[in-house]
Amino acid sequence: MLCQACRKKQANTHIKNIVNGELTELLLCSDCAEKMGYGMKLTNMFDLGSLGSLMSGIMGEATTSALAAEQHCPKCGSTFSSIAKSGWVGCSECYNVFYDRLLPSIKKIHGNTIHTGKKSSAANNTEPQTSAVSNKVNRSEQLKAKLKDAIDAQEFERAAELRDLIKELEQGGM
Repeated sequence: MLCQACRKKQANTHIKNIVNGELTELLLCSDCAEKMGYGMKLTNMFDLGSLGSLMSGIMGEATTSALAAEQHCPKCGSTFSSIAKSGWVGCSECYNVFYDRLLPSIKKIHGNTIHTGKKSSAANNTEPQTSAVSNKVNRSEQLKAKLKDAIDAQEFERAAELRDLIKELEQGGM
């Protein structure tokens, strides 16, 4: 499909805006997207380069070496900084490995962490079905919120129980 702005190049950027409940969609080539201020939105959200240089200036080389020794996905070898730089997640396991760091950006980008898909006009009268995965994510988020509350209230035995439940849930139990 051609870019809706220049009508010359192939569109490779899909922009969705919701203003006052009204959805508008725009298909742009990368040049027009950049001109309109939509270039590399995901990369800018994860801008680790500027954070690394800022922290390096404040804390010296310790921060730089900490970034160099960051966690790798055991399945594909991706690091969080490589995901942030490219805007692409390496594999499905990356979502589990970098869950805490990806979740805020996913919420910013999509407005939600549960995929409900598109509804056809015939399905408008039905509620979207939640999958076992989304139920697991919801349960995990609820337990993490309860864990934070328990820690804040210094209820450490309850916090330990919740920690164990979260661990079991994330390892495929429950």
